[in-house]
Amino acid sequence: MAKIFLDANVFVDLAEKRKQITIADFLEHELYISPLSIHILTYLYKYHIPNKKLTNLLKKFINFVPFNKEIAEFSSLGPTKDFEDNVQLHSAAEAECDIFLTNDEKLLKLRFFGKVQLSPLPTWPMS
Repeated sequence: MAKIFLDANVFVDLAEKRKQITIADFLEHELYISPLSIHILTYLYKYHIPNKKLTNLLKKFINFVPFNKEIAEFSSLGPTKDFEDNVQLHSAAEAECDIFLTNDEKLLKLRFFGKVQLSPLPTWPMS
């Protein structure tokens, strides 16, 4: 079992079924997201709250990394020029995740952030 952090783009793909991934692909793993990812999803797709689909998704298998002052301060320093990307990276490190799944080509170039391996969704072995 791996501790897997879902970048916002992968979380949105999962929630909105934009790619060929489902909850079943991750049942053997611990999943983590930043609460910022929920904000991004609900903003992009104009979810009205309460939202049954969102509630069911979050209840099933997602762990949250608290978005706190420390993560905000670290994120304001890098490693990228994009604050939101930095929040995601620092959140994965804070949760001591093994893998950071993302579709972001710029982030994938980092390969690692601390001990967290950055991996693209299509090539990551799901089982």
